[in-house]
Amino acid sequence: MDTGGLILVAVAIAIGVVGVVIPLLPGTLLVLAAIGVWAFVEQTVAGWVTFGVVTAILGATLLIKYLWPARRMKRADVGTGTLFAGAALGIVGFFVIPVVGLVIGFVLGIYLAELARRHDQRRAWASTVHALKGVALSVGVELTGALLATVVWVVGVWVS
Repeated sequence: MDTGGLILVAVAIAIGVVGVVIPLLPGTLLVLAAIGVWAFVEQTVAGWVTFGVVTAILGATLLIKYLWPARRMKRADVGTGTLFAGAALGIVGFFVIPVVGLVIGFVLGIYLAELARRHDQRRAWASTVHALKGVALSVGVELTGALLATVVWVVGVWVS
């Protein structure tokens, strides 16, 4: 692949990494797709091995991203319905207040769902904090996976 193509793949990967933190883009999927396109164009053993390693890393990341925070929130007695309420209000908030509305709606949705469930403001806020920590952990795991995939791609470019 020529330099221009590598730059386009690198930009797509960078946009994917940003998409992990700012949930407007399918971050991990974009990173995987960009590296897949690179491997397809390269048609080398190093390219396909790189793509395989990246796929394994991102697959493991996806699994950990959902299992680890979910287990922590379950231990903190944050219900699944609470998370659905947070997600629903987060989506509404995204359209009402662009960009920051997603976070505001998510927090408000979790707090209101827990308040309705527990009838105790202090415990509802504690559950909200646990849910936010779970979301932060999930984003951190996904970001780590995307950055590891980027490093593997850089090594794959260097080798091939």
